[in-house]
Amino acid sequence: MSKYNVNQAAAEKIHSMIDANQYVLDSDWSEAQPTTEQENEYLEKHGWDAFGQWHLAIDTTASEQTKDRYGFICGDLQRVHRSGLIAAKQRAAQNDHAAIEKFADELLQKLDQTSDG
Repeated sequence: MSKYNVNQAAAEKIHSMIDANQYVLDSDWSEAQPTTEQENEYLEKHGWDAFGQWHLAIDTTASEQTKDRYGFICGDLQRVHRSGLIAAKQRAAQNDHAAIEKFADELLQKLDQTSDG
């Protein structure tokens, strides 16, 4: 069973992206989320550390440098998506990952406050 911890590298990246207005407020997450091919291309160009920063959680039971290690992606590998944060929050809640749910909610609140002001 997966054991997820909040990904601190993602926290830093996503907070800075929100501060820099690098986000999409209105998208269909099923269309916006990266495909396997896009993920593979990104990994090839940027490596595992950069890939991991797009994911809110790290699965401590999964091997390093595998896609299984990362969970709850919230961007299209270029910008953070509000719909991606909502999807991550909902999935975390459905699967009893309270820390990830709380983290996604905090990021959503920051995004909403930033985009309103």
